[in-house]
Amino acid sequence: MMTELALLLAPEIAQDCTYNGIALHGEVKVVDAFADIRVQVVESFADLKVKTVESFPDDCGEWEFVDSFPDFTIEFVTRFPDIKIRYVESFPGLD
Repeated sequence: MMTELALLLAPEIAQDCTYNGIALHGEVKVVDAFADIRVQVVESFADLKVKTVESFPDDCGEWEFVDSFPDFTIEFVTRFPDIKIRYVESFPGLD
């Protein structure tokens, strides 16, 4: 019962492409712990389509991976993610 309630109350990606107040575009740093968002990479049923870019990650789902001064941090997980992503070559954004 408690697990079901936790799933129902968990934040989801908003229509303005934010998760828990964090815009899901920009400069992203991968960390091993204490991340802003726990992310699972999937092939189907993703919450967000992500395109990695080298500069100007201004649109929903565009991520530029950096080592310092990120807009937000992520931790890759295989279980209990906050969001699920799928990498794409074009048309990033909400799935």
